[in-house]
Amino acid sequence: MSARLTPLSPGPDAPPVRRTSRPRLAVLATALVAVLTPALGACATDAASASGGAGPGGGGTLKWTSSYFPAHWDPVVSGSGAQFRELALVYASLTRTDESGKAVPDLAESWEYNEKGDQVTFHLRPGLKFSDGEPVDGAAVKDAVERAKKQKNSALFGDLTSIGSVDANGLDAVLHLTQVDHQIPQLLGQRVLQIASPKAAASPEKLDQNPVGAGPFTITQLVPGTKAVLKKNPAYWDAKNIHIDNVELTSAPDASTVVNGLQTGVYNFADIKPSQADAAEKAGLDVFVQPGFNASNISLNINKAPFDNEKVVDAVRYAVNRQEFVDKLTFGYGSVTNQPFPKGYVAYDPESENTHPYDPVKARQLLAEAGHKPGDIKLNLVIPAEDPQAEIVQSQLAKVGITVTIKIDKNWSTPFFAKDLAFSLYGTTGRDSAAQTLTAHFGPNGPLNLSSPYEPAGFEAAIAKVRQTPLDAPDYPKVLQAATRAGLESRALVFTYSSPNLIAKSKAISGLPKNPAHIDWTGVTISGN
Repeated sequence: MSARLTPLSPGPDAPPVRRTSRPRLAVLATALVAVLTPALGACATDAASASGGAGPGGGGTLKWTSSYFPAHWDPVVSGSGAQFRELALVYASLTRTDESGKAVPDLAESWEYNEKGDQVTFHLRPGLKFSDGEPVDGAAVKDAVERAKKQKNSALFGDLTSIGSVDANGLDAVLHLTQVDHQIPQLLGQRVLQIASPKAAASPEKLDQNPVGAGPFTITQLVPGTKAVLKKNPAYWDAKNIHIDNVELTSAPDASTVVNGLQTGVYNFADIKPSQADAAEKAGLDVFVQPGFNASNISLNINKAPFDNEKVVDAVRYAVNRQEFVDKLTFGYGSVTNQPFPKGYVAYDPESENTHPYDPVKARQLLAEAGHKPGDIKLNLVIPAEDPQAEIVQSQLAKVGITVTIKIDKNWSTPFFAKDLAFSLYGTTGRDSAAQTLTAHFGPNGPLNLSSPYEPAGFEAAIAKVRQTPLDAPDYPKVLQAATRAGLESRALVFTYSSPNLIAKSKAISGLPKNPAHIDWTGVTISGN
């Protein structure tokens, strides 16, 4: 199980209203290659000054309220959902993701593979230190990998199966791989290997509430689950491009009060739901789309009836009206999807775009062929909390003769990851490594594969070829898309819609780098009056 993969829900405050004036997520997807250019004013305003603005030279305080405030500050434990974005204030990684979605240097200034492709050496920047004064070196990387693989409460062990062992040699970390895998630099960015001081990590319980990293900020005060106060880290390798002096990170209050808090200057930066976007714009705030890999799906267990019948699975596929999810849940910001990647992203497979279009007549026909009369099939849809997605699924399947009862189980994660459920919902924020996203969904041990150990025919060979192909090889996109196509043959997942990351901020905060799924403070300024 990977705690990084958390259910995504638009929340119960999203009413069934269609908004066609908003740009669809197809625009967002294209932005993963040709990045969006939102109108992000950096002009000073009275409200901005009240919210911690500074003079033209930079500085100032970022007042960020987040609905993903970290429950844990040990990066081995808390890689979940969007929380890695907050942890990235404190921790840096070997690599980072740029605006095109590619791995670029972070703590490691360069890396190279051996000729066979089963060993990669990362060369760390010289002279770096963690905030406790310990050196950032190969030994720190070795410790981070070993903790992620072996610590009992690690959420990351399943992501590191390609790494057999690590040798530390001064500023070099040599990763010996269990297979040829050119995805490693892409994988070991913020989401999977944020690196903590080995000295501090010797006591994981203390690290969990007293984080020690080598990132752009250091924590000066932490109220667990509620608030973190940080200051700029002058020892950060790129400190010259960090223009924010202080950060106040708080756990977001009720969604309905966030916009008012932004407007009055209590906060100057927040993630918001699509239902809040209009109010934020009317309040004079900047609302922009942060490119991401969010995708929701219906999870089926083909090892359990009635989904052990392929015709029943196909009936569900044809019964799904993806546009209804977009119209009712995303306020026009979302997009239909039948795969875990947005259009325009290198892993998106155009050939698989519309393989099971909405066709309730065909769905009813397939159920009849499977020997089921209307009303024969009765299913429990088990979810962790109230979710309007579930009501849409219930309604759509009722139209083809399947009766769905929604069951809420707060301990849902236990039966889901144990593969004990037959029918559920899931949504992910994706991975920086497309191969890792694919294996999480379609691999025999994938945490998102409710039908484990099932995997679609041909997927194992297709994903192995992806790992064997260097990221800069001319045929890499074609190889990767073929693996997506093979994965989508899976009968275990029916993808429905994708919804972007929406951010509202004071106009005093300049535009952010549009790195997919990441929040990067490099070059960001907060202006004052």
